[in-house]
Amino acid sequence: MKAEFLFLFLFGLSVQFLTGQTATIKGKVLDSINRPIENATVSIGNLGTVSDKDGNYKLFIPAGKNVTIRFGHVAYNSFSKSFRVQKGKTLYFSPRLYTKTETIDEVIIIDERPNAEGITTIDRNLAQTLPSANQSIESVLKTLPGVNFNNELSTQYNVRGGSFEENLVYVNGIEIYRPFLVRSGKQEGLSFVNPELTQNVEFSAGGFQAKYGDKLSSVLDITYRKPLNFGAALEASLLGGSLTVEGLSKNEKFKALVGGRYRNNSLFFNNSDIDANFNPNYTDVQTYLSYDLSDKVSIEFLGSYALNNYNFTPRSRQTNFGTVANPMSLVVNYQGKEEDRYETLFGALKGNYQVTEDLSVSLTASTYNTKEQEYYDILSFYGIGEVSADFGSENFGDVSFTQSIGSQLDHARNNLQAQISNIKISGTWRKNSSLFEFGAKYQHENIKDRINEWQVIDSSGFSLRPPDLYPGNDEPYSPYNQPIEPYININSYNDVKINRISGFGQWSKNSNIGDHKVWYNIGVRAQNWKISGEGITEDSHTVVSPRAQFAIKPDWKKDMLFRISGGLYYQPPFYRELRDSLGVVHPEVKAQKSFHVVIGHDHSFAMWGRPFKMVSEIYYKHLNDVNPFTIDNVKIRYRARNNAVAYAAGIDLRINGEFVPGTESWFSIGYLQTEENIEDRGYISRPTDQRLKMALLFQDYVPSIPSLKMYLNLVYNTGVPGGSPSYADPYLYQNRLKAYFRSDIGISYIFVDAKNPSRKKWLKAFRQLSTGLELYNMFDNQNSITNTWVKDVSSSRYVAIPNYLTGRVLNLKIAMRF
Repeated sequence: MKAEFLFLFLFGLSVQFLTGQTATIKGKVLDSINRPIENATVSIGNLGTVSDKDGNYKLFIPAGKNVTIRFGHVAYNSFSKSFRVQKGKTLYFSPRLYTKTETIDEVIIIDERPNAEGITTIDRNLAQTLPSANQSIESVLKTLPGVNFNNELSTQYNVRGGSFEENLVYVNGIEIYRPFLVRSGKQEGLSFVNPELTQNVEFSAGGFQAKYGDKLSSVLDITYRKPLNFGAALEASLLGGSLTVEGLSKNEKFKALVGGRYRNNSLFFNNSDIDANFNPNYTDVQTYLSYDLSDKVSIEFLGSYALNNYNFTPRSRQTNFGTVANPMSLVVNYQGKEEDRYETLFGALKGNYQVTEDLSVSLTASTYNTKEQEYYDILSFYGIGEVSADFGSENFGDVSFTQSIGSQLDHARNNLQAQISNIKISGTWRKNSSLFEFGAKYQHENIKDRINEWQVIDSSGFSLRPPDLYPGNDEPYSPYNQPIEPYININSYNDVKINRISGFGQWSKNSNIGDHKVWYNIGVRAQNWKISGEGITEDSHTVVSPRAQFAIKPDWKKDMLFRISGGLYYQPPFYRELRDSLGVVHPEVKAQKSFHVVIGHDHSFAMWGRPFKMVSEIYYKHLNDVNPFTIDNVKIRYRARNNAVAYAAGIDLRINGEFVPGTESWFSIGYLQTEENIEDRGYISRPTDQRLKMALLFQDYVPSIPSLKMYLNLVYNTGVPGGSPSYADPYLYQNRLKAYFRSDIGISYIFVDAKNPSRKKWLKAFRQLSTGLELYNMFDNQNSITNTWVKDVSSSRYVAIPNYLTGRVLNLKIAMRF
């Protein structure tokens, strides 16, 4: 016992002596876009350490002496810096390493994990440079194969035949929600994700792991960055602006990132076919705070406030349609206005604890609150006109004769308030080359929804009644003495509560089969949810979702990787999926189910002495218990019945690389077919059946003036089914909208940035300064999002009038960082 006590005493003295003669330097090793670098070496002579998976390192150095520390990695250029730290003190330093660019015989994949998991990594800077009507991370996603859309003002997207509701979005591991009542891209406003705050962007178009939630289509996983020093960024354009401020405490334990954005889309509507007073404005403020309580414990806070106001007073509309031989026009005069408001508040608190070097756990509590109102009273008088087709006439394109068809009065007083709160625990444990991940989550949802909307249609002096309500009405040929009813009439109030308990566990391992590298992932997640509320019969459901991935990189001369992933995916219904077209909630609605298989192949190669990569995937989904829906602009209306089966199958190809030295561009092409069978009536195209998609993201610069850059964003999508009138049978309306084609171009000049420092005195205050022009829809192509259905009671026919999207718009922007 005495010997043990003496040993501990001497050991304590030696530690005290050694620490008194040394100092400590610690921090994170990061790459050029602030992503952590694992296994980077940090050394002084023969002494050193390596960074962990989060880029963290800690090194003891001689105190009171000038020492030079070298930071290195096999895939990055080395960096050295001299330090002098007093004894017993700790210095925080986080270096950045830049990727090696020397010519090599083969393309070396630096980080193979995303490729093995079928994840696409996106440079967040593209969201700020890519010309797009809605500057966001989602705009970059829409250039990828398998990601379809037909509305440039919306941040929503379809993935491989799924709906907008089937996509998961995470920020720092926290699931993000969208407003409920938004009907069009004009109302939607800003994406939740602020590109200026973003560090990492990872996207999976299917076959994702069990650690992600219960949706059928895709995962967008965003990580917000932590500041390395004090800075500010300002961006302004004719559409709005943004301001970001970041900083950290002296000891680098507390870090703060705050960003605010404002946007007004009035510029897009100045040349639309609707003469109206538009005032759509959107504002949001976000903050990300972090504090390191110790080397093992840290806390984080993510907060957001967003306010969307949409005020719309239409006056008239003239929409030309038809053919060259028979041009026609819809002429409408309006009275009334629409006032919509969407206010959301979000907050999340997260605690992280590094229990051991191999075990870490985190606890997250978050809440999301939204208050939404949709008020409008709009009276419209419409007719179909004949358009002058005489090219030599001064009246070419004008309406020469109008046949009055009728009028329509739309009314709504809709209010919704939703509170979604949850608490989640998750963890990771490393054991040799295996990684175990686990988690559990409890979520409570409370939605209060009052719907009061109706539509009265008068056609040639006759009030149209709902066809299902009064069958046999053949006015004006036979008298019909039943009461006058609105064509659409919804009046309901729902107070719904949903409690969910979910959990997951998964195992990942990277290994070798002979000389071939392999990756495994097997996981399972489960969810139970219970629905209750006023006037609702309580109901409970449970689903179990097994998933797996396998990838192999053969030891071949050519750099290739093959992977297969899939599983049984479920989508438990959210409130919108429980509510039918009359506002009635159906708690018996089951989770939609999809058996999903994805087979992928990556080929990295060199062409013209520069790196390129070809990614190809084929996929198949078989869906059961499908809840059929229709899409009107961006509003989804579910039938709230699991009365259909469906499938989706296709192939996606993308080649990306340095088509121009020093820049990344890509070309995408995808083919999709998705159909559904409702109540065994036969297969018809689903509303998201967008067959062919091609996209080009191209970057270039003037060789003699490399600071003068060009960005091109080009998308072509074949048309989707154009929908059907209210109460109509979708089997009778399978005509498609015309193809969507849009090309946006941006030209910018960079005065100064990290790669191009300036010696000019007036530029020394800037870390980055650029200005440019953006031309949206430069070919002024008329794309349509939906159809307006006009019925003539005298002929009992519907006429489909296309609702056109935005035309050509010029924007000026300036960006600066300090």
